Amino acid sequence: MAMSIAILAAGGGKLALSPLPGREGSYAADLADLVAFAPALVLSMTTAEETAARGAWRLAEDLARHGIRWRHLPIADFGVPNGETAALWPAASVEARGLLAAGGRVLVHCMGGCGRSGMAVLRLMVETGEDPAAALVRLRAQRPCAVETPAQLDWAAGRAGAVVSK
Repeated sequence: MAMSIAILAAGGGKLALSPLPGREGSYAADLADLVAFAPALVLSMTTAEETAARGAWRLAEDLARHGIRWRHLPIADFGVPNGETAALWPAASVEARGLLAAGGRVLVHCMGGCGRSGMAVLRLMVETGEDPAAALVRLRAQRPCAVETPAQLDWAAGRAGAVVSK
């Protein structure tokens, strides 16, 4: 079984979201699918505990062996960035948007490839200039479960005290 990777054109490149490798199949098979997508950057939205529980504790090393950059932005399931993760978002976003603008590929994952990853993908779409409502429709056409809570939608759209940079 191939890992589910939803892919959208965004910011001049390809933006994708998926479950954590090891969630849908074997870690090795899912990693191979992720590597085949050829992202320049992977943003991991799972907690360290979730990652370890699925046998993906070596994901950062495995991606590095393939020349893929990795950023860990842990968020609790159904949550939004806060504290340290919120502080890490601006630099991760600038890096992701720069890669997209150069025609590159960025993949965002959480445990199931829906809420947290959908929230981050939608935020990147908004930060590249898309209207939040139209971007959400486009995102959900590819991944219907994307963005699971009102708080995630608010954060992705730049509401709830978050400043969206373009």
